[in-house]
Amino acid sequence: MKFVAALLAGALFGLGLTLSGMSDPAKVLGFLDVTGDWRPDLAFVMGGAVLVTFVATPWVLNQPLPLFNTNFATPTNTKLDKRLISGAALFGIGWGLSGYCPGPAWVSLSYGYDNTLIFCAAMIAGMGLERLVTR
Repeated sequence: MKFVAALLAGALFGLGLTLSGMSDPAKVLGFLDVTGDWRPDLAFVMGGAVLVTFVATPWVLNQPLPLFNTNFATPTNTKLDKRLISGAALFGIGWGLSGYCPGPAWVSLSYGYDNTLIFCAAMIAGMGLERLVTR
């Protein structure tokens, strides 16, 4: 049942990314270009996501158990360390240069663009490199 729930949640997430335009790198880069031809429409997407999260998270965490697991997987580390800050910086740089972040990139593979395939291959290589470096 966990697999079906994860598959449905992933499909819903992918549909939301597509409908909102988050899987279109040109739209994302237009949103990030606040000094040029700025496209503010993705601010409403982010605002809606923040609002839903702000309302739903306390309600969900007040439940005795999650629906498809034995406990809630909440982060325990609350420290801002070098690894977190450098990872966030690399994520932001990659997002700003390419217009992709991991979720929308996977969704965008269905469009068949060469640059999406290159991004996803580089992302997988980076994940593998990170595993080698942290060992």
